[in-house]
Formats: sequence, C-alpha cells, structure tokens
Amino acid sequence: MTGNDGSQPVRSYDRSWSEIEEMLDKAIDRRVQWKKWFQQCRKDGDRDGMKEAARNHKALDGVIKTLEWTLGQQGVDHPLD
Repeated sequence: MTGNDGSQPVRSYDRSWSEIEEMLDKAIDRRVQWKKWFQQCRKDGDRDGMKEAARNHKALDGVIKTLEWTLGQQGVDHPLD
C-alpha cells in the first residue's frame, strides 16, 4: 500500500516460498477454468462471455509468469520483457 503522500509502499516481506507456490498452483487452476469457460461460451455463442474469459485468461498468464519468475523457475524470462 502506498501512503497518501506518495511515499514508498509498506511491505512486510513475510510470504513463504510455499505460499507463493500455492498461489501459483491456484493461478494455474483458475486459468484452466477460464479456458473451459471460454470454450463453453464459444459453443453457446456468448461473445461477451468469451471476451471476459479471454481477458481473465490473459491476465492469469501474467500472474503465472511473474510467480514462476519470482520462484526462479528455469526458462522463465523477466515478466516485463
């Protein structure tokens, strides 16, 4: 959280590696669910649902890459590249 005066965010740095790995697993599971939802929406002709699913799937790609990078997974480039 950033202070109202524009100061640096307050961080606790108290996340464990297992918490980060658990978050990665959850993000992967959610991405799978959004892909299934996209496929169902496409089958149903629900274009708005397809857009929502695609946006969320793509956002989770970024989350997953960032968590993999944080964990030092081999072969994962910097998330901002």
